[in-house]
Amino acid sequence: MNQEQRVMDWIENHQDEIIQFLQQLIQIPSVNPWFFEEPGPSKEKDLQQFIAGKLEKLGADIEIWEPVADELKQYEGMAGYYAGRDFTGRPNLAATFGKGTEGKSLLLFGHIDVVMAGSKWTVDPFEGKVIDGKMYGRGTVDMKGGVAAMIMAVEAILRSGFKLKGPVVVGTVVDEEAGGMGALDFIHHGYRADACILTEPTSLTIAPLCRGILWGKIKIQGRSGHIEMPQADWQDGGAVDAIKKARYILEHLDRLNEQWAVSKTHPYLAIPCQVHVAQLNAGEYPTSFANEAEIVFNAQYLPSERDEKLVGGNVKKELTDFLREVSESDPWLREHMPEIEWLVDADCAETDVSHPFVQTCVQSLKAIGEEGKIEGLGFHTDMGWPVNVGIPTVNFGPGDPSLAHHSDEFTPVDEVIQAVKMIAKTIVDWCEIAEA
Repeated sequence: MNQEQRVMDWIENHQDEIIQFLQQLIQIPSVNPWFFEEPGPSKEKDLQQFIAGKLEKLGADIEIWEPVADELKQYEGMAGYYAGRDFTGRPNLAATFGKGTEGKSLLLFGHIDVVMAGSKWTVDPFEGKVIDGKMYGRGTVDMKGGVAAMIMAVEAILRSGFKLKGPVVVGTVVDEEAGGMGALDFIHHGYRADACILTEPTSLTIAPLCRGILWGKIKIQGRSGHIEMPQADWQDGGAVDAIKKARYILEHLDRLNEQWAVSKTHPYLAIPCQVHVAQLNAGEYPTSFANEAEIVFNAQYLPSERDEKLVGGNVKKELTDFLREVSESDPWLREHMPEIEWLVDADCAETDVSHPFVQTCVQSLKAIGEEGKIEGLGFHTDMGWPVNVGIPTVNFGPGDPSLAHHSDEFTPVDEVIQAVKMIAKTIVDWCEIAEA
């Protein structure tokens, strides 16, 4: 029996153990404290210590540390940096296997924080219950399924009686769900590898890119006045309906999206970048024209559109110029120029599909009976910082990403097992192994 077959047999024979490990991760509610109205105790540290205990028993060199925002000031204006963020009780973790070996190295990377459970669950969100072959729970998709798979892939190799010929670093970080400062700190801490698998959910496809995301709020001024009464011209003091002005801008956004649908595409993305309106906020009373209105939007951008700081400054300028041009065509808006308040700039990245590591991952996926499909992710992941420092990176993991953050979030358990096999196969082929 060859090396690969022994590892695959171990995975086949230990499926219950793999699923039980994922359940244990779900049962520690490592909710990012950003989601609580009042600062509360985070279970992120509890989960990191649990993972560290498992990896230490497997022979890893363990490092756990809490990020310090002041030590990251040099990244101001770049992805993931938030001045003054407190990481007390919120550590990052790195576990190194095969330290000092000379083969190619691999970083297995993921975040352990999750969003809060929210409402309308029909099962306990922190139990990890399996029903009809699906495990339900907060984080089963995003992304404890992937974290469990990457750890169990390493365990499968070691417990099959092999040792690594190249180092494997298991990195689990905090704070992805609130901006990605944990990933920034991990890279700042000095961890590097010849390649990286970020085990975000991809429904078992190879995703060598993710899109950048901008959240913004367009603030539009009006002038209140009795909605049931005749109004003078605005230049003579009459009311101006901010909602009507917002609609004027929205009509132009529709035309902009028609242009973007043609110009902002990527061969590995199913949909083009768009400016999607997520919220409309306006008005104070049923009897008054709206004094002001807000359009809250989500705009996506491609890795090719990043600015000199590797974030979305170029697209911010494009949208700011667009708003100015639209406003110049309306007398009121020209005199009362709307403004954009930027809320979030989540970065993006891309690894060339022809890179040997991407092709190694594709072949690993085919070897376990999957299609080996390459498909980009329309949302942000933590892959930006590994790519920024020269680590070829792919996203790959179990679970449908469209189910992330849902009530009754679930991942098919057979996808978790397949992910363990694919990652183990990639370690065998990329890092290589030998009899222990």
